[in-house]
Amino acid sequence: MSHQIDINHDYSLGLHCSSSSTKAPILEDGFKNGCDPVPVVILDQDTDPCATVVEIYFGDRLGSLLDTMESLRELGLNVTEGRASSDSVGTHKIFSITLGATGRKVDDPELLEAIRLTVISNLLKYHPETSIQLAMGEFFGTMPPKHKLDVDMTTRITIFDEGPTKSLLSIETADRPGLLLDIMKVIDDISLSVVSMEFDTEGLVARSKFHVSYKGFPLAKPRKEKRRLFALLGQDSVEERALCYLGFALIRLYSQ
Repeated sequence: MSHQIDINHDYSLGLHCSSSSTKAPILEDGFKNGCDPVPVVILDQDTDPCATVVEIYFGDRLGSLLDTMESLRELGLNVTEGRASSDSVGTHKIFSITLGATGRKVDDPELLEAIRLTVISNLLKYHPETSIQLAMGEFFGTMPPKHKLDVDMTTRITIFDEGPTKSLLSIETADRPGLLLDIMKVIDDISLSVVSMEFDTEGLVARSKFHVSYKGFPLAKPRKEKRRLFALLGQDSVEERALCYLGFALIRLYSQ
């Protein structure tokens, strides 16, 4: 197993975990390949300033999700069902969630991860066919996924400028229980402030977007030229060292 961090010419920082073994394929939309649609759970902290928005879709197989709503309420949350929408991948179920005690938006990382896992656990319970498609099927489902990404999957970390005060930190990696909580802890450890975020669970993969700032400023743009890891670690830029730390932390999460 080798680990390499490259700074690409498009100002993106990609962290790659490479292996000599063949990478497991990412499952595609079931409507395209004739098998089950891929279940998707979106935890959206970006759209509504007053509420956490949860969006769920699994083709046209989702019912009223009353049990899921009740499970979320057992976490001490207010849950309001939004208007469902339909497109080429099926019906999207949308919930607006606030804290039961205060009516405010959820901002506690542990509770956000609990919301995500509660929704996924209910998908696994009431739609057992999702067990082989979701990474959580290995932990909470009736059978593990046919394909496991884990460390054999490429983890990508990308930074985009978003104006004078913040940057977009995009992370794509293999999903597992506690992932959202761990990523947010790492972000806090490197002194980045999260302005807003979205965390998507799509089958075996977790894709997250964090709008972040460093002491009220965006992250410094990575240099255009590619650098070796130790050269990058030797730079004076706090932001560059922070990004390296984030990459190494993610590697360690999958090496334990």
